[in-house]
Amino acid sequence: MRILLVEDEPDLGSAIHRVLSREKYVVDWVQNGSEAWAYLDNPNVHYTLAILDWMLPGLSGVALCQQLRTQNNPLPVLLLTAKDRLEDKVAGLDAGADDYLVKPFGMAELLARMRSLQRRSPHLHPQQLQVGQLTLHYSEYTVYLQEPNGQQIAIPLTPKEFQTLEYFMKHPSQIVTSQQLMNQLWEVGAEPTSNAVAAQIRLLRRKLAEVGCDGFIETVHGIGYRFNVPHASE
Repeated sequence: MRILLVEDEPDLGSAIHRVLSREKYVVDWVQNGSEAWAYLDNPNVHYTLAILDWMLPGLSGVALCQQLRTQNNPLPVLLLTAKDRLEDKVAGLDAGADDYLVKPFGMAELLARMRSLQRRSPHLHPQQLQVGQLTLHYSEYTVYLQEPNGQQIAIPLTPKEFQTLEYFMKHPSQIVTSQQLMNQLWEVGAEPTSNAVAAQIRLLRRKLAEVGCDGFIETVHGIGYRFNVPHASE
């Protein structure tokens, strides 16, 4: 899952980025509201949640919320601010924010608010994702294979392997290019090696093959990859 963090306080932004990365999110951290809008308006990147500071250079967090809602974008937004008056909270929520967190706050509360937003948006971010006999559980950060006898086998994956499989499961039977995977699985500004995607695919294929899921990831030569998962009855 991918988070856009917009916070211009370096110490706080760095701390949030560190915590979210530890929780296995892909996090794009920017410190300017106008730059943040360019990220939100990018059709090649899809976010799970936006965490926006109220006071920002360029566009404010409130202005970003308003622009999202004007475009009917349902992306959940958590607004961070030092403003704690009731009228400020009302203004933030009326602008389109889904929740409001007053500074200073603990990281445990931030993570709890994020989980709450995810539960309240099941149509956008379900608790699990199932394709064929594979089920991805977000709360456990685990993938299970359903065998014909009903037994479930856990497939141990690294965070990047989990994110790669998640992207494939969200696009079953579609051709996915290496650039699409690069855009979604690495933070903006990261500089993975030219063979980073191929390396992740190779590792993921090996993990799937260990539980009998050979051939799920097909190479479409010259284009990219396709995820073909037979159903349990096939």
